[in-house]
Amino acid sequence: MFEKILIANRGEIALRIHRACREMGIHTVAVHSEADAKAMHVRLADEAVCIGPSRSSDSYLNKSAIISAALSTGADAIHPGFGFLSENADFAEMVESHGITFIGPTAAQMRKMGDKITARQAAIEAGLPVTPGSPSLDTLEDAKTWAQKIGYPIIIKAKDGGGGKGMKIAFSETDIEEAYTMARAEAKAAFPSDVVYMEKYLQNPRHIEIQILADKYGNVVHLGERDCSIQRNNQKLIEESPSPALNQSQREEIGEIVRKAIAKIGYFNAGTLEFLFEDGKFYFLEMNTRLQVEHPVTEAVSDIDIVREQIRIASGAALGYEQKDIEFNGHAIECRINAENPETFTPCPGTITEWHAPGGLGVRVDSEIYSGYSIPPFYDSMIAKLIVHGKTRNSALMRLRRALEEFVIDGVSTTIPLQQEIISQAEFIDGMYNIHWLEEYMRKRNQNS
Repeated sequence: MFEKILIANRGEIALRIHRACREMGIHTVAVHSEADAKAMHVRLADEAVCIGPSRSSDSYLNKSAIISAALSTGADAIHPGFGFLSENADFAEMVESHGITFIGPTAAQMRKMGDKITARQAAIEAGLPVTPGSPSLDTLEDAKTWAQKIGYPIIIKAKDGGGGKGMKIAFSETDIEEAYTMARAEAKAAFPSDVVYMEKYLQNPRHIEIQILADKYGNVVHLGERDCSIQRNNQKLIEESPSPALNQSQREEIGEIVRKAIAKIGYFNAGTLEFLFEDGKFYFLEMNTRLQVEHPVTEAVSDIDIVREQIRIASGAALGYEQKDIEFNGHAIECRINAENPETFTPCPGTITEWHAPGGLGVRVDSEIYSGYSIPPFYDSMIAKLIVHGKTRNSALMRLRRALEEFVIDGVSTTIPLQQEIISQAEFIDGMYNIHWLEEYMRKRNQNS
């Protein structure tokens, strides 16, 4: 087992990884920007190294600075968390070339499954269901030709995309030029490549993802599904497990399909396969070759510490259990608490003047916020995750309602009022929502106000 792990991330996920390490008897190294010098994970880690100025490009995305910090502190391994360099194959390669273990898949696996176009082909070869789609689109004429083959509506996506960026919909031939041009422009501005491709656009799907763990010896398990359909601007706001949209037969079927596909692909460590689900059918969307923000809901229903398993797998340990040993218990729901205006979703950095996190049975809060903490304006606006667990979905909902009422965050605006509103709506209570529900609900509400 590793003696010292460098955590190449910030915020609640850096603290989450630190806690897993300490429970395993592993020392930690926190890296941080100048803006994060007083962050909680920096204060709690065994060692801390400042790796640059506040902007991500000068610190958390600075590969050389992170590797230098690992070498100077004698770290055995680097855990990248999520975001930043977590799916950067070049970084994983650099880490391994310096004799340090990267806690995640290999660079080759990351390139294969992290690239949306090659992942789509690998998914087809592994037997996963996919939507009709295209290869990379080099010209507008390519886009027009493929749109005719696939049939409108279509969605154009950035190959390296994420967070809803570089995605544009065309409902007819009159929309295709604008969609193609804007998708490439967004991709060029936000990602390493402006390469785009096309898929059939499903109009009312759910967003369902399957969590997997796989070791280096071919053992693979799935940890059930998460429903991530409550979204705004293609970014998740509330997630739950299991999905209220699936019956037991459907979840067992897709879980087994995914488990077999991952074994065939030869992938190891933690990963998530995302699907769109419509009219009883699943369509592979993409694979995240890293830890997911919403992993705690899976931990709650499976009682498996996914971060701990990531570390064990990277050290060369076998899983030690099979699919038949995984038992799912109850229902879990997660709210991403963002420092944002709950109507416009504009980020609201500032100083936390008062902070009180909810507690009690079945309530978990992942955050490194404290009273007096100043939220930097340079990073993602998520400041906490509230996770509740109950024996049934209804008991989890009641617990979530109570926990949101208890949550006190003063000094900045947050998404809590909107999340309280969402979970009181009949459609959400009944589980009758899709990926467009939130935006449609807010549009109708604002029209009537």
